[in-house]
Amino acid sequence: MPIITYAQPAEEDLAEDKNAQQRAEQIYLFLSSEIAIQRGEIGPAYQTLLGLARTSKDPRVAQRAMELALSAQSPQFALEAAKLWDDLSSSTDSSSKEVLITLLMINNKWRESVELTIAFLEKQYPDKQDAFLLQLQNIVSKAPNQDEALLAFSTIIDSLKPLTKNPNLLFLYALGQEKSGNYKTMESVLRGLLRNKPDDASVLNALGYSFADRNIRLDEALQLIEKAHQISPDDAYILDSVGWIHFRLGRFDLAIEYLEKSFNKLPEAEVGAHLGEVFWVTGKQEEAKAIWKKAESLNANHPVLKNTLKRLYPEWTLQEPKIQTQKKKWDGRFAVKINGASNQNGGSGAFTLTHEQLNDELEIRGPFGTSIAKIQVRPSVATLEQNGKVITAVDADQLVFDALGLPIPARGLSSWLAGFTRAGSPGTIKRNPLGQVSEIMQDGWQLSFTWTEKNALQRLNMNRSTDGQDIDIRLVFDLLND
Repeated sequence: MPIITYAQPAEEDLAEDKNAQQRAEQIYLFLSSEIAIQRGEIGPAYQTLLGLARTSKDPRVAQRAMELALSAQSPQFALEAAKLWDDLSSSTDSSSKEVLITLLMINNKWRESVELTIAFLEKQYPDKQDAFLLQLQNIVSKAPNQDEALLAFSTIIDSLKPLTKNPNLLFLYALGQEKSGNYKTMESVLRGLLRNKPDDASVLNALGYSFADRNIRLDEALQLIEKAHQISPDDAYILDSVGWIHFRLGRFDLAIEYLEKSFNKLPEAEVGAHLGEVFWVTGKQEEAKAIWKKAESLNANHPVLKNTLKRLYPEWTLQEPKIQTQKKKWDGRFAVKINGASNQNGGSGAFTLTHEQLNDELEIRGPFGTSIAKIQVRPSVATLEQNGKVITAVDADQLVFDALGLPIPARGLSSWLAGFTRAGSPGTIKRNPLGQVSEIMQDGWQLSFTWTEKNALQRLNMNRSTDGQDIDIRLVFDLLND
């Protein structure tokens, strides 16, 4: 009697079928994302491509996600995709590294960019080094936090052996050396540039302003700045320097005249800080406060403005150092509404935020009080505990969104609740007639504050529009422990 047997598929056949199925799924996901792009659904398409890049290990897909984020004018998401693109690319592919460095700087992650840029430049010829750095100089010049940007860029240039001879790069190098306190190096580089080009108004102004700002060699500072002013009489930065050197020399009327011209031409926080200081020392305190309010509405985190307020009008900044060290606690309820999202419309619940010694702990609870997640935010890392699992990431906001699907900003939340802009990114402040913070704009969020008569935070409305979504978060506080 014949025995009927069934052929068992070979292991390699099973593996081939599985691979074919995976390829088919990947193609489907890629096409789905492309269709979503055509429909204008940028957010879902980006997430699909990013997930596909992680599973397929294909750097081209990560690059496509990065390009999509850039087209949507979302540099933060572009940076996330660029990091993945670089991780998946071969070590010989320099294009992903160049894009990653550029996006780090665009996202103001200057400290993170330094080591990566130095390592990249070490493998390049001097001409390529200069060419790449010159591509980045506009990002540095327009960075919201000029001090941090110049320090980082100067550190990068200082690593070049031999040092660059490009005058544009040397100028930025000198400015960064000044920010780090290396005044001798700064002066040597600037004087070297002046020997080659004695009528360079920017270099003349930089050297003269450095002397004036440190209140040294004021006669020479005046000569340098006046020469720069003769060459470029309408330059707002030079007008600020002219006003500042007159202030140092006690010529207050001239100082106000030039600083007002500068501030009208170039409304910047540093110029506002200078003009407010001249008003203050000449007894015009209401004029000073009005100018400082305008300066805060431009960039409340500008170091010159913050230092000026701490010295002359600490009422606005007195509590800020305390939030860094004292323990504070906020309890309340939240409601999140999202308009335009394709897969969610928000949520609600309760929260407790505890701040102590630069560390934040945010517990999020559901509508019935059940703990959903605990987020620990420290200066360099964030961790989220959920269902017994702990997830670690650098970006606290992205960590919360990935875990909960809700765009709740965890990074710097304690600073906002205390009525300050968080450190590390530009932000603006508006104050009501009582001097209380009524609005903060930072990280794309618009925050509207409601305070009690005893200066306790009662309500906070947070709004943001991103990736075709309008996000509205409302916080109502039950208790504030000072």
